[in-house]
Amino acid sequence: MRTLINLSLIAAVLAAPLAWAESNSPVGLWKAIDDKSGKPSALIRISDNGGELQGKIEKLFREPSEDQNPKCALCTGARKDQPIIGMTIVSGLKKDGDEYDGGEILDPKSGKVYKSKAMLREGGKKLEVRGYIGMPMLGRSQVWLRQE
Repeated sequence: MRTLINLSLIAAVLAAPLAWAESNSPVGLWKAIDDKSGKPSALIRISDNGGELQGKIEKLFREPSEDQNPKCALCTGARKDQPIIGMTIVSGLKKDGDEYDGGEILDPKSGKVYKSKAMLREGGKKLEVRGYIGMPMLGRSQVWLRQE
């Protein structure tokens, strides 16, 4: 019994730095909150791909009367008429001090691609994601909530 308790304590001590490291990185699952309605719009999984962050839509929060697996009708190029669920909408974000910058974000509603930056808030519980044209002050921000 004593061995089991000791192993549990060791596991807890070793896991603590991992949990701390994860909260200081945007990697994980996020609930996007629409900046206009204040309602959840999607679950987005952010992953690290060789030092660049990318985000894919895993789930959409839609009304029962709406198409539950819509296609990106207004997108261009390879994304045109592709399902939004599973689509990469964030790409190219790289760590720059306390921010992640230099990326792009797709608005599936409009099909438009914007420059993007992101910053962790509240100890990694929130991610402020900004899409903009030209310079960051010409854009919109959303707050995403960590789910894992």
